[in-house]
Amino acid sequence: MERRAEAPPPPPQGLDFTVENVEKALHQLYYDPNIENKNLAQKWLMQAQVSPQAWHFSWLLLHMDKVPEIQYFGASALHIKISRYWNDIPADQYESLKSQLFTHITRFASGSKIVLTRLCVALASLALSMMPEAWPCAVADMVRMFQAEDSNVDGRARCLALLELLTVLPEEFQTSRLPQYRKGQDPELFDTAVEAVVNAISQPDAQRYVNTLLKLIPPVLGLQEQLRQAVQSGDMETSHGICRIAVALGENHSRALLDQVEHWQSFLALVNMIMFCTGIPGHYPVNETTSSLTLTFWYTLQDDILSFEPDKQAVYQQVYRPVYFQLVDVLLHKAQFPSDEEYGFWSSDEKEQFRIYRVDISDTLMYVYEMLGAELLSSLYDKLGRLLTNTEQPSTWQHTEALLYGFQSIAETIDVNYSDVVPGLIGLIPRISISNVQLADTVMFTIGALSEWLADHPVMINNVLPLVLQALGNPELSISSVSTLKKICRECKYDLPPYAANIVAVSQEVLMKQIHKTSQCMWLMQALGFLLSALQVEEILKNLHSLITPYIQQLEKLADETPNPSNKLAIIHILGLLSNLFTTLDISHHDDDHESTEVKKMPVQQGPNPVVVVLQQVFQLIQKVLSKWLNDAQVVESVCAIFEKSVKTLLDDFAPMVPQLCEMLGQMYSTIPQASAIDLTRQLVHIFAHEPAHFPPIKALFLLVTSVTLTLFQQGPRDHPDIVDSFMQLLAQALKRKPDLFLCSNLDVKAVFQCGVLSLKFPEAPTVKASCGFFTELLPRCGEIAPVGQVVHENGKVLLQAVLEGIGGQASRSLMDHFAEILFALNKHCFSYLSVWIKEAMQQDGFPSARVSPEQKETFSQQILRERVNKRRVKEMVKEFTLLCRGLHGTEYTADY
Repeated sequence: MERRAEAPPPPPQGLDFTVENVEKALHQLYYDPNIENKNLAQKWLMQAQVSPQAWHFSWLLLHMDKVPEIQYFGASALHIKISRYWNDIPADQYESLKSQLFTHITRFASGSKIVLTRLCVALASLALSMMPEAWPCAVADMVRMFQAEDSNVDGRARCLALLELLTVLPEEFQTSRLPQYRKGQDPELFDTAVEAVVNAISQPDAQRYVNTLLKLIPPVLGLQEQLRQAVQSGDMETSHGICRIAVALGENHSRALLDQVEHWQSFLALVNMIMFCTGIPGHYPVNETTSSLTLTFWYTLQDDILSFEPDKQAVYQQVYRPVYFQLVDVLLHKAQFPSDEEYGFWSSDEKEQFRIYRVDISDTLMYVYEMLGAELLSSLYDKLGRLLTNTEQPSTWQHTEALLYGFQSIAETIDVNYSDVVPGLIGLIPRISISNVQLADTVMFTIGALSEWLADHPVMINNVLPLVLQALGNPELSISSVSTLKKICRECKYDLPPYAANIVAVSQEVLMKQIHKTSQCMWLMQALGFLLSALQVEEILKNLHSLITPYIQQLEKLADETPNPSNKLAIIHILGLLSNLFTTLDISHHDDDHESTEVKKMPVQQGPNPVVVVLQQVFQLIQKVLSKWLNDAQVVESVCAIFEKSVKTLLDDFAPMVPQLCEMLGQMYSTIPQASAIDLTRQLVHIFAHEPAHFPPIKALFLLVTSVTLTLFQQGPRDHPDIVDSFMQLLAQALKRKPDLFLCSNLDVKAVFQCGVLSLKFPEAPTVKASCGFFTELLPRCGEIAPVGQVVHENGKVLLQAVLEGIGGQASRSLMDHFAEILFALNKHCFSYLSVWIKEAMQQDGFPSARVSPEQKETFSQQILRERVNKRRVKEMVKEFTLLCRGLHGTEYTADY
């Protein structure tokens, strides 16, 4: 009896709802052994929670010196007031209520977890009641508030508080007393909640809290039912949002979650949820836009699995190989085209998005091959075989196309030469009944992807070549058929002579019918160039004759006409066809660096090269075209391209053409200077200048181009940065291949040098780079070529001045390495002069920049003069000094510099 007397008396019903009384009642509730007293206290506390005074005592109960049970009651009372009596709160108090809750949550972030959760529930309830009118961006604001640095609360605690808030928010939404219509009209709330959860999960910091991440998996898995319902009812917004959350968790933290080996099942469940999102029903992008979000997750997961040490990797391979085989099936299902009827209604934009989506799937499959290896090709081949041989259930073309597409995706980048399923696949291809364009395209691209394999197994060429030649005649298959023929002609050229006549005939026919666009016509000519390269010379000439004659006749007609826009296009087209043919027609096989083709090489032919024979036949005609079109940069460029491609391919075999080409180029350039003529001159200098027999015409052309360009400089070169760029590259090439050109008495070396200095000040980066290249070649020749030495000694200071101006801020920072090369060359080859020049230059006030002090200039000069061996060090010094000159030293701009 005495013990009962010690307990505080039960609070009478009329007692005031004050902090002291609430605390007494709580004490009674928790510690009084008498059940009646407990029940009385419980009733009284429930009345207290809903009383108007609760607004006052709740905050006081949250003081940090109270015990958690008392604090918890305060937080619960706040939640009840906000969730049930929202209408009692005047609108002008919303903001202060919000900020008080934020303050308390921050305090409890490192305190009692049960109190923190209750406060988060209260804030979630507040947010739901205020959205969307009074607090439109509630969730985003919450995330921002918890990301803000708070000196009293460490980052981990803030992160946990935010995760807690985001976890209770959807639960509060489900159980809240919001009227049904309010819940229904809250897509904004849903979007914002998704945004916030994804944001929180994606915080790089979150990786450190693995336990918290593990706790997130069950609530995310708990959204699966909602996801299924959304998919069934066609609610794309909801399914998209839930998928984003699952992918964010999987993609950002797969490594951390895989590391928790004992939790492998819950992570696998998450992976399966993401698989459901990958295979979401419907055609992308028309009936669903969600599946594409998941593709990067599969890369990440695979990378993480393959990065483990062998033992752990073996365990995960066992778990995840079946998952990845399932993924392949899902992706190939998603890659299928819709029915022809449905596809007909798609807009061109939707078709393009679907094309890009399929490319992403293709990349993913190629990647998955790393994990699954040859077994993947076998499984695709088995499926395709069953599909094509099953007579009872004829399959749709879409199904066949998707399997082939999967095969092609892998064969395009993986060496399938050792795969045992390719012969079977090549055998299956002719059995495919090609009923529509998409399937035909994929068949073509698959054959193209297997062209290297065909080169090793030439007996199979006849299985597929007829299909390719047949497709050439269909304008809808233009890109796939032409690119496939080009690959076959390039890879298998030594095995194609038996088919050559047929290939040439079909190609000629489609070229004459003009069913392909310009670029495909050019590819077709390149294909024929490869094909002809492997034939005997008389065969090549015979084929070239029949192939080119119709175009030559056309060109002759066009050359007689008065220039106009339509015949210009026709001329450029024909010149383009010839230059593309000559690009790949290479009977000396300069390109064959494969050991395997050594055996097949034809004996080197005697007599002139067929390309030279043709060029000599058409040379006068080309000159005639040129004479009428000299003013037109595009026609001139097309003419130069024919010779440039031929020179590059034929190399020494081009020799017989050198004298007449040099003469033609000289006439062209002196009439109207154009960059393409200088580029061709550079090509000739590169290949023929060091051969005594060709030196005279090349020397004459070089001097002519130089003197015409120097005149251009006197008139003002600013309008021709392309010509200046090409000219600087020509000078550098001449110094590299044949420095003797600078010994010619009629070359004005001083004027050339001054032009180079001028070019260093151009605003166009490529031109400045080319000028730096010229000086980097010129300076090492000071000793061996007297005229160069003399010019550098007399004018080197002007060059140094221009280089320092560039470093001082006049030139783009991206060019500093090139300026450093000039300084290095000056120091190495003209040291005694440089030490005087640099001193004089740096004494000028404010030069090269007002931002550097005399001491900094002196330090830089000394550093440069000391470093004559290590070019990399000079580049670092220049970078450092240019930052000082620009006032950028030590700023964020330089972080990645």
